[in-house]
Amino acid sequence: MKNNVSIIVLLAAILLSACDTEVEKGVMKSDLTKDVALSTELGEIIFRLSDKTPMHRNNFIKLVNQGFYDSIAFHRVIESFLVQTGNPETRTTPSIVTETTYTLPAEIDTSLFHKRGAINAARMGDDANPSQASSSTQFTIIQGKTYTDSTLNIAEKRINNWLAYNKVINDPNYTSDFKAYTDIRSQLDTLYASESKLNITRTAVLKTALEEIKTKLDSLTEVTKTSMTPYVYPETHRTTYKTSGGAAHLDQNYVVFGEVVKGMEIVDRIATVSTDSLNKPISDVRILSAKMIKRKSY
Repeated sequence: MKNNVSIIVLLAAILLSACDTEVEKGVMKSDLTKDVALSTELGEIIFRLSDKTPMHRNNFIKLVNQGFYDSIAFHRVIESFLVQTGNPETRTTPSIVTETTYTLPAEIDTSLFHKRGAINAARMGDDANPSQASSSTQFTIIQGKTYTDSTLNIAEKRINNWLAYNKVINDPNYTSDFKAYTDIRSQLDTLYASESKLNITRTAVLKTALEEIKTKLDSLTEVTKTSMTPYVYPETHRTTYKTSGGAAHLDQNYVVFGEVVKGMEIVDRIATVSTDSLNKPISDVRILSAKMIKRKSY
């Protein structure tokens, strides 16, 4: 009898293994129904990836399976807002070499929002990133704050300003203006960072040119806002922001691709660590390991 049971178990395992095909390189079909367990120095955080953002979901699974996040630190912490990690330069131990210079196309879904516990993709170089492409590795966990109807209305206006601005800078008629704006910003950054004596005349010329282009882009943004259908928070989102909290002003501008299902108290602990003027923790808080685990009801 025992032998028969063993044979049945073995056959079931073989059958399951045969069904577990590779969806894409580094991502198995079984991974799509698993959660992510993030073991940190302050405790474990478990989150669930969204099927509504398949590119971000699969990319994250691939990185977890490669051991990419092991020993990486939380490099940006802002209490009542978010904690951010995923920068490979903060790693202390060797890891599988992973290409991290790529970005992911924006997968902004209106049903996914920046409520408390949301996982969102960081974005590099906003001025040079009009397509809103996501970082391949860096992500944030939203701790957030609670809102009132008044503060939500302010956040809503901020979102619509961003949406209008993005329409302008992606308009072929104004891409040259936007490129000029980013080029001048880059030149000014280089001047300010230079160890040599600041060229006051050159800086003044660039600042004047920058302000002229900014005024034009701002004016076009205001015109665009009057002609587009404004974004309005769904009532369920407003209720969540007023009761549980989040980071409402980030909606429609960053990709939410998952949410914490267990361990928000650990996120709260990370959010209270001491930081420097750049929001970097004084003492590192690291991810010990990240792995795909069997999904449960929490």
